[in-house]
Amino acid sequence: MADLQKSKQPRQQPRSHQVVKAATAVTTGGSLLVVSSLTFTATVILLAVATPLLVIFSPVIVPAVIAVHLLLMGFLASGGFGVTGITVMSWMYRYVTGRHPPGAEQLDQAGMKLVGKAREMKERGEQFGLKAAH
Repeated sequence: MADLQKSKQPRQQPRSHQVVKAATAVTTGGSLLVVSSLTFTATVILLAVATPLLVIFSPVIVPAVIAVHLLLMGFLASGGFGVTGITVMSWMYRYVTGRHPPGAEQLDQAGMKLVGKAREMKERGEQFGLKAAH
């Protein structure tokens, strides 16, 4: 029973381990705090230096950024249209050569429906023409 009570109690670490853990935590935390404060200070100084430059050069920078953005969008769109065109031409080549790419059956069915509707409209036109002639 005494062994059971001992195992339930949290095991105490030696004082030297606790001191080492605390020293490590303080050292690590302190060095991270120093690095954080140096980074913040550098950011504030750079912002103070860069703000007047940005205000002075903003009439040049803003249109340049817009132009670069438009150029990049144009190149991306051009590439996308090129890939789409190559994909469509590849699909059409496989369809024409009889390899039946994905969606060929739906295209054939749509073509048949279109031909059927065209015949139906032709017959209606002929009937209307006959009625108008009489």
